[in-house]
This record gives sequence, C-alpha cells and structure tokens, in this order.
Amino acid sequence: MKIIVGLGNPGKKYLKTRHNLGFMVIDRLAQQLEMEYTQKKFQSLFCKKSVDQEDIVLLKPQTFMNLSGVAMKEAVDMYKCSLQDLMVICDDLDMPLGKIRIRRSGGCGGHLGLESIAGRLGSTDFSRLRIGIGRPADGDPSDYVLSPFSKEEEHMKEEAIEEAYQALKTWMFEGIEACMNKFN
Repeated sequence: MKIIVGLGNPGKKYLKTRHNLGFMVIDRLAQQLEMEYTQKKFQSLFCKKSVDQEDIVLLKPQTFMNLSGVAMKEAVDMYKCSLQDLMVICDDLDMPLGKIRIRRSGGCGGHLGLESIAGRLGSTDFSRLRIGIGRPADGDPSDYVLSPFSKEEEHMKEEAIEEAYQALKTWMFEGIEACMNKFN
C-alpha cells in the first residue's frame, strides 16, 4: 500500500494559492488514475484504488496546512503503513518556481506542514516531493504562499504539476531510487 498526501489548505479562499500546490498535484494524479474523492476520512478528502496490484490511498488533509500531521497519522495508523510507503507533496519557498525535488527523507526546511507530519509520526523518514514556488523579493513570505500564481507563472506551474505527476507514477511502481534518479 502507498499513501500519497498532497498538502494545502481547504476552502475556496485558498484553492489557487501557491501553498495549495500539493492539492493541485494530487488532484492531477487522481484524475489520471480515475480516482474520485467520494468520502471524507482521516480528516481528509480520501480515495483508494488498486492500480496494477498496488493499493493507492490519496489524501487531501482538511485540517489546514499546519495540522497536516493529524490527518496523516490517522491514515498511517489505520493502514499500518510503513514510512517508506508514504509520499508527501508540498510547495517549497526556497526552490525556483516550477523545479521539483524528490527525497526519501530529510529535514522539514521550515515548512510547517512537513513539521506537523514529522512531529505526529515521530520521524522525518518519509518521502517528499517538493515543488518550487520561489521566494518573494520583498514582503512577507506567509502572504506570498497564500497568494495565487500570476498569469505569467501559470505555464510553469502547469509544467511542474505534470512533472510531479510523472514522478509520482515512477515512485509508485518503480520505487524511490528510480524516482530520484529520473527526476532530480
């Protein structure tokens, strides 16, 4: 079983913001795998499907970004999923817009959603796919992450979502090493 969690904030107010890039990627994955969020479970929008003999669980926590660990911990406990079978998708201020990076484990880099997950799981030994949103030249980063992409940035955002989707397919069926080798 693989559990894939896209991080973001619930509600229309945040729908198209930079901080919801994890939701955008997991929505693309759900669409491509013909999965639908038909229920709410683990304080998340939830769907599960067997794909090529692999059970895939997709989660979009509805706890707000900084409490994402609450939802993820419930799912991990319920399915008794090992940390190596978890993937978290999130935005990253410290990477250029549109760049993706996959890691098998590591620090949280100040990302409060990842910190919440690491705190609840008691470990940072879970895979993560980070997507760069860039850092604002000036102003408050918290305002920036909650702002929508500009018209000029839309193309780069869409390319990043597609690349992230391809990386997730590789991770699900070929493993983390193949995924990192192909996409980092």
